[in-house]
Amino acid sequence: MAGNGQVVVTGMGAMTPVGSDARSSWSALLAGKSGVRLLEEEWAEDLPVHVAAGLPVDPAAMLPRVEARKLDRGEQLALLSAREAWQDAGAPEVAPERLAVVIGTGTGGVLTTLGQDDLYERSGARRLSPFAVPMLMPNGPAAWVSMDLGAKGGARTPVSACASGAEALAMAQDLIRAGRVDVVVAGGVEACIHPFTLAAFAQMKALSTESADPEAVSRPFDVARSGFVMGEGAGVMVLERPEFARARSARTYGALAGSAVGSSAHHITASDADGQVLAMELAVADAGLAPQGIGVVHAHATSTESGDVAEAEAIRRAVGGHAAVTATKSMTGHMLGASGAVGAMVALLSLREGSVPATINVDRLDPRVDLDVVRGEPRTGRWSAALANSFGFGGHNVSLVFTK
Repeated sequence: MAGNGQVVVTGMGAMTPVGSDARSSWSALLAGKSGVRLLEEEWAEDLPVHVAAGLPVDPAAMLPRVEARKLDRGEQLALLSAREAWQDAGAPEVAPERLAVVIGTGTGGVLTTLGQDDLYERSGARRLSPFAVPMLMPNGPAAWVSMDLGAKGGARTPVSACASGAEALAMAQDLIRAGRVDVVVAGGVEACIHPFTLAAFAQMKALSTESADPEAVSRPFDVARSGFVMGEGAGVMVLERPEFARARSARTYGALAGSAVGSSAHHITASDADGQVLAMELAVADAGLAPQGIGVVHAHATSTESGDVAEAEAIRRAVGGHAAVTATKSMTGHMLGASGAVGAMVALLSLREGSVPATINVDRLDPRVDLDVVRGEPRTGRWSAALANSFGFGGHNVSLVFTK
């Protein structure tokens, strides 16, 4: 299948800390705008973490009130982003059994779980929402999107921590390659900015506790990085069998040409360069390319010291030092299960637009990062292939290769 299993991307939708849709998010990333803000909520006063990257809009306000009340915030994001991607793809006319949905998430409806538990403790069982279970279940986003589009080819939910969104895209590619469906709506979503999740990540020393200059806190590959910033968002793509897209004269952004999903089997939270190298090498080979053919890399790069250094080593070993490397979590923070899907969009748009967003806040590049990290201004050029990495707690390693 290597090199012959491409699927085409015909639609994109997103909600991120820097934009309310895919196009505005892309424009903001090219402009170097940060979505990291100081937490002004009263509940944040006693936390060790005082910044996060929340959305610039309220997704509930973008839906009918009756519909919004039935949905967890993550489900709202997934539904809105999927609708945007579907319209961007031209609303393909496809038989319901030939249409599938794959939406990954790291935590599921954790805001509902925590909120309903608080309500139970305060007011008792009878005050719980009748929608609590469908709002908290991790497969909720995929289920709601499948119902919204009438997709009967499957509604699947990879839950692989911060690699969930990228694994959803790899799974979509597999479904199309296997001939089971013609179109897949796939991506990732996360909405978990809450005192419990912030405190939990802070307790394991993963989050930065800096807050003097919120927009400068997330600084992948910089010597002064101090941990990641929690973000929220969603990214969704419409992927199609090439023959199906051609038959309907669909506009395409490019192709998902190769993918690899691996596991490091090393440590529950620590990064492992060997496992990351394997994922990248397999994805490049799956696309039928040589490492030298990769012109752009969207790094996972969360702004933690051990994670950034391990990935830098892995990229150098698997791809080499010639590629232009970008890390947009410097602007969006870490959207956990959504990050892999949004990073994939950035990789593909970099090829299509001929412009790679700069990694902001890299004042002093860590000397251990022996890569061509794009800094200062976006890098313009012509590239034919891009690699997008996504790694998650548990040793989940996903690499995706896109071509023009």
